[in-house]
Parts: sequence; C-alpha cells; structure tokens
Amino acid sequence: MRYPVPDLAPDAWQESVIEVERSRFIAWLCHAPDVAAFDALLTAARRTHPNASHHCSAYIAGPPGEQNAIGFSDDGEPGGTAGRPMFQVLEGAGLGQVGCVVTRYFGGTKLGTGGLARAYAQAVARALESLPRREMVERTAFRLRVDFAGEAEARTWLESRGTPVIAVDYASDGVILTVGWPSDIEADLSPLEARLRGRVTRIDTP
Repeated sequence: MRYPVPDLAPDAWQESVIEVERSRFIAWLCHAPDVAAFDALLTAARRTHPNASHHCSAYIAGPPGEQNAIGFSDDGEPGGTAGRPMFQVLEGAGLGQVGCVVTRYFGGTKLGTGGLARAYAQAVARALESLPRREMVERTAFRLRVDFAGEAEARTWLESRGTPVIAVDYASDGVILTVGWPSDIEADLSPLEARLRGRVTRIDTP
C-alpha cells in the first residue's frame, strides 16, 4: 500500500492561522506514525499556548482508512463541533500518519455550532494546503542469499525496483541481504535469478 504522509521531521510541525469573527484558530500538523507522536504535538501546543480557550485535535496514526489508531477531541467545545470536523478533513485528504491540533483563542463572538464546525474544518484545510508530503510505501521484509560475486549486481537490481537493503550479513559462503520489498508489488525474483544464473535464494525471515 502506498499513501501520502506529512514530510516533517520527528518533533516538528507545520503551523497556520486563520481568524473567524475575531477568534484565532491556530492549526498544527505533524507526522504521526504512532499515537505517541500525536501526543507530543498536543503537549507542545498546550505548552506554547497555555492561555488558549481550547486545543481541539484529531489524528490518524496509520494508513488512510485506519480504524483503530484514530481519535479526535472537542476539548470543551460543544460536542461534534471541532474534533470530528477536523478528522473528516484529514480523512478526506487521503493522508495517513497525520496528527492535527487546532488551538483557539476566543474573540468574544459566539459562532454557533455550525460556525464552529466550519471554522475548525477550515483551519485544518488551510494548513493542509501548504503541507509538504511524501509517499509512504508499506514493505514486506525477506532475505536473499547470494554469493560474494553476485552482491553488487543484486544490490543494483533491487535499487532499480525501489527496494532498499535493510541489513547485510556476511558468512563464509556468501552474503545474506535483508530487503524491504514493496508490499503492493509481487516479489518476482526471476529476472534476478536469470542475471545471477540461479545463484540467489530467497529465505524466510526469522
């Protein structure tokens, strides 16, 4: 499976601001490969803006369509007016591994439930417009045994198919390459076997 994720470093986030009826909505986005990464973002938002009215949030700590590692919170706003609209925007963007916090400073004018839902959704949508993204490729790990003479050619062939070598073990009779094959592509090793004249063997990971 391949899907876009935020191209942000750990413990980094992207921030944008909108104003609605004198209330300020500060949206924070982060790369959230797990719930802990989202929790760190929420902690940072609360620490940076301790006097804000609310810190509403939503996250998808997995691929698009994830059903377990997801969540959203209204943080004291009327039920359903903040966290869920935020989550729906993230979900609609097709992103995975993304966390979001919208910090609100109340401006003195009540927006009503519909106005709140629109404002929180707009804050997230605005932040997503400039969010850098990269492709996440889910991978299946397995090992290949080749002789010493075939290592360089095996590495070149794997690289041409976008398959990284995760680990290398050298033994007296050859080399074992642990590779991360894209899980959405069938692992057809026949072209490599032909190039190495059969001097390659796939072995299962422990």
